[in-house]
Amino acid sequence: EVTRMRRFICLFLALLLFVLPMLAVAEESEIVVPAAGDMNILKINLPDSEALRFVSQIKVGWNLGNTFDAHDNRTFTDEMVLEKYWCGIYTTPEMIQTLKDAGFNAIRIPVSWHNHVDADFNISTPWLDRVQEVVDYAISRDMFVILNIHHDTDKKNVYPDSAHLDQSLRYITSIWGQLAERFKEYDNKLIFECINETRLVGTNVEWWFNTEDERILDAADCLNRLNQAFVDTVRATGGNNADRYLMMPGYAASPDGTKTDYFTLPTDTVDNRIIVSVHAYTPYSFALQMPGVKEFDAETQEETNDITFFMNQLHTRYISQGVPVIIGEFGALSKNNLQDRVDFTAYYVANATARGIPCFWWDNNHFKGNGERFGLLDRKTCTFPDMPIVDALMQYSGITSFAE
Repeated sequence: EVTRMRRFICLFLALLLFVLPMLAVAEESEIVVPAAGDMNILKINLPDSEALRFVSQIKVGWNLGNTFDAHDNRTFTDEMVLEKYWCGIYTTPEMIQTLKDAGFNAIRIPVSWHNHVDADFNISTPWLDRVQEVVDYAISRDMFVILNIHHDTDKKNVYPDSAHLDQSLRYITSIWGQLAERFKEYDNKLIFECINETRLVGTNVEWWFNTEDERILDAADCLNRLNQAFVDTVRATGGNNADRYLMMPGYAASPDGTKTDYFTLPTDTVDNRIIVSVHAYTPYSFALQMPGVKEFDAETQEETNDITFFMNQLHTRYISQGVPVIIGEFGALSKNNLQDRVDFTAYYVANATARGIPCFWWDNNHFKGNGERFGLLDRKTCTFPDMPIVDALMQYSGITSFAE
């Protein structure tokens, strides 16, 4: 009797192993990318500026998140392990080739430097060499690359208030002086981004650009000065940095931080080389809040107005004037809602593309459960578990029309 029961259990398990993959395939096959006509996106002709034409070459981008941006307050005996500290794996050429083959033609490489500098902010040679090696993975594959300062936004490094401005300026000019010198012979497919989401960390306006608050006005002024110092430092190194494209964030890199006169573009020694940098996980309730909203309906959901609203503001203030904008981070957390994430991606990217704005998906390489998972590329297997989202990214990106 025991033997018969064991045979039955073995047969049942074998059937499960055979049937479950088929069910998974069937479920994925039901995921569809919305047709363009279903979203009624109006195509907008763009002014014919050199900077807009340059940015229009970027089809769709991907963030190497939780990698070189990883950091910790502890001292590591081997600083190089920080590359895999958050994401669990070192970056390989095969990963970048997989992205290229899927249609991504740009990669943003966020880097935290403060765990890799000495007291005078001199960057560790092994760390800088490794960052350059990964930059070269993409450049050698004819991809655009955005390189930045990422999680260095604290009172010891960069903090946007008058009390810490002198130190912040020293940090910005030191780090960018070294990076600009290292990469000065790279062509314009390498873009420098001043810094990531600079804000008043730990305050009640950390993520709120409240222009009624004097702290915010001071922060906006300090950030303008930091952006100017960044431009001046890069240009002074010469080589291809003399006319390299440079990205400028507003407060917290939010659209709100760039839509008022409190945010000003730096003066430059060359025309049409400044790009406005924004991040927008919009609508927040769907894209970033956990548990938040799981459903996305482009026809009836009020939150879609949030997407078109901020994109229209960016178009009116910058793009219509010939100044390009890049959404350096966007995405939607997985909540077991793949079809809704596909619908969101299609709607978001279609609207951005209509206004000449390239989008870079934030990928943190999380694939366990639902918690904080933005991941598209499974870096261990070089596959895309949520391929319909990638399909939506490709279908609705990279088509730009200019005014005759």
